[in-house]
Amino acid sequence: MTALTLRLPSEKHQRLKQLAKKRGTTINRLLDEMTTLLLAEFDLETRYLARVERGKGKQQRGLELLEKARG
Repeated sequence: MTALTLRLPSEKHQRLKQLAKKRGTTINRLLDEMTTLLLAEFDLETRYLARVERGKGKQQRGLELLEKARG
């Protein structure tokens, strides 16, 4: 595990403390959960863009498959 120093405005720090307290957790755990969500979003976007790239020029084939699935 790595330690990270984060500089925040005092007001934002106080709000994070309130949020963590309300949720019954620590600021550290709260930030860990937030970064997990951000990284999951990043991974989804990366996979989506890779699929878009692989599908370039294959629109007609995709439409044919959709038509076939409709019956």
